[in-house]
Amino acid sequence: MNPKVDEFLEKNQTWNKELSKLRSILLECNLSEDFKWKTPCYTLEGKNIVLLGRFKEWCVISFLKGVLLKDKENILELAGEHSQSSKVIRFTSVQEIEKIESILKNYILEAIQVEKAGLKVELKKNEDIHFVAELQNKIDEDLAFGNAFKKLTLGRQRGYNLYFSSAKQAKTRMSRIKKYENRILNGKGINDCTCGLSKKMPTCDGSHKFA
Repeated sequence: MNPKVDEFLEKNQTWNKELSKLRSILLECNLSEDFKWKTPCYTLEGKNIVLLGRFKEWCVISFLKGVLLKDKENILELAGEHSQSSKVIRFTSVQEIEKIESILKNYILEAIQVEKAGLKVELKKNEDIHFVAELQNKIDEDLAFGNAFKKLTLGRQRGYNLYFSSAKQAKTRMSRIKKYENRILNGKGINDCTCGLSKKMPTCDGSHKFA
């Protein structure tokens, strides 16, 4: 048991009983307990398998290669709209966890086997993203902007592209790009909070101010 996880649980009382229950289940599956990205992380020989996290309305167990699990019980959902790898299960009570405890252990053990087998998620490459014309023009014409945008993670690029392209008029799309230009130059995604995390990350409830 990692003392940093103890501190994490003691510091904030939200969903502590539920997270403590999930923690005990994970430790019973012989995973090592670590603390990364300001949240409990469970590993196998140094490889990240599962994260625990809390939000305002629920807590989650996040399988980092969840898309590779068979999910026979159909209880997994994508961690985010554009997630290519992680899948989560949401809980709002200890009773919900206890109800599927044996199933949950099977999912954890399957995730361990996925890692042992060396299976990898095939992520879509950058060339698979078709950027909206105004964004592509900005990337091509503004060297500093283009370099900064290309350095963003694939998920952040997709997030911006989706938001820009959702505007019906070219004028609105260009206005949105201009509005978020400084964020892109600073290496931040559209959902990145001033706390240093995405509002979709387990330890950020999205209530912080955005730069």
